[in-house]
Amino acid sequence: MGYNGITVLVVEDEILLRMDIVQSLEEEGFRVFEAANADDAIAILTAQSEIHLMFTDIDMPGSMDGLKLAIAVRDRWPPIKIIVTSGHRHMIDSALPVPGRFFDKPYNASQIISVMREMVAAS
Repeated sequence: MGYNGITVLVVEDEILLRMDIVQSLEEEGFRVFEAANADDAIAILTAQSEIHLMFTDIDMPGSMDGLKLAIAVRDRWPPIKIIVTSGHRHMIDSALPVPGRFFDKPYNASQIISVMREMVAAS
């Protein structure tokens, strides 16, 4: 499938989970950047101005977790849409510290992809 015009940053420290969602996104035509932690994500966001959406895990090693990363991204790159996921915490969308969506792990990749398309189309 060809490029659909949507660029996503996936931030996930568990390599197999990251590889799986990246593959699913690429198969659906998304351009994908990958980061294992928030510090890598910030470096990628600084270098890549075309990112439309960030999909991040909450629980990661490094200087900040996914919720703090979401706040940093909202403050520095407000147009970027944010989806947060966790296998250890459950949240409702309105409880997120930023406008966005929350998904429990394990999540359904096709549902994530559908929501990503909706979020970008709404902007």
